[in-house]
Amino acid sequence: MRHLPQPLRRGATTLHIWHEKIYPDQKLSPEIARHKDQFDAISPGDCFDFAQLYWKKVGQELLIAINEDLHLHLEDGYCPYGPKDIQTAVAHDAKLVRFSFFKAPITNTIPHKAITLVDAYNYIRGDYARKETAELRSFTDIKRARLYKRTHFHYCTFSGTFSSRADSALIEHSGLLCVDFDHIREWQALHDALLSDEYFATQLLFRSPSGDGIKWIIPINLAEMPHEDYFYAVSAYCQATYGYEPDKNCKDVSRACFLPFDPDVYINPELLLSHE
Repeated sequence: MRHLPQPLRRGATTLHIWHEKIYPDQKLSPEIARHKDQFDAISPGDCFDFAQLYWKKVGQELLIAINEDLHLHLEDGYCPYGPKDIQTAVAHDAKLVRFSFFKAPITNTIPHKAITLVDAYNYIRGDYARKETAELRSFTDIKRARLYKRTHFHYCTFSGTFSSRADSALIEHSGLLCVDFDHIREWQALHDALLSDEYFATQLLFRSPSGDGIKWIIPINLAEMPHEDYFYAVSAYCQATYGYEPDKNCKDVSRACFLPFDPDVYINPELLLSHE
C-alpha cells in the first residue's frame, strides 16, 4: 500500500492506493488499483471510480478522456489489458528482440554476436547441431552426456544481450524468459498444452538437446516485476497448471540455453511475418 498526495484535498498525503487481483484464485491474475482516503474525503473505489472524480466524466466520455490524456491509442486497435496482448507486444517484432549467442564450449563466456528469435529458430531447425544432437542422445552415461553437451553445443542467453555471461554484465533485457522443463514423462502432452496456454504467448518452443526436456520461450513484462520474481510466478503457475516445476536456474537472467537440432521447433508465426 502506498500513501500519496490527494489531488482532491489540496495535495494532503491522505490517499491510500494498493493493487489487488481481479481473479483471486488465479496465480497470474491481472490486477486493479484501489483507493481509500484516510479521512473519507472521497468514497473508496477502484481506479475507474477515481478517474470519474478526476475527469468529471462517466461512461464512454470517461474512456475517451483516459485514452486521449494517457496516449493509449486504443482507436488503433491496441488494448494493453489482454493477458497475451501485453506479452505479444513485448516481443512481436523479431527485429527488435535480440539476445546473445555464444560459441561452444560453455566455458566461453564472451558472446559471438546478438541474434533474434528467428535466427535461433533457423539454427535449431537447420543442420547446424544435427550431428551433435544425435551423438548426445546416443550416450547412456549421464556424466559423459553432460560433459559432451557442455563442450560441443553452442548456446544463447534468451533473456538479453551481455558483454559476458554474467547477471552483472547485462546490457539490455530482451523481455523474454526461457522456461526449462527437464525429464518430462509425457513430452507431447506438455508440448501441446504449452502452445495452447491461456496466459502466455509462446514465442519459441523446442526439445532440449537430451530429448527428454522442453525449452519454452515466453515474453515477460518487466514493468510488472523483476526478472527473478517473474520466474518464480511463472514457476508456481506451471506447477499448479501442468504439474511440472521448471529448472530453478532459469531465475538467472544470464541463464545459458544450449541450442540443439529440432526439425519440429515452433515459432510464433507473427515473428516470421515481422522478419520478412
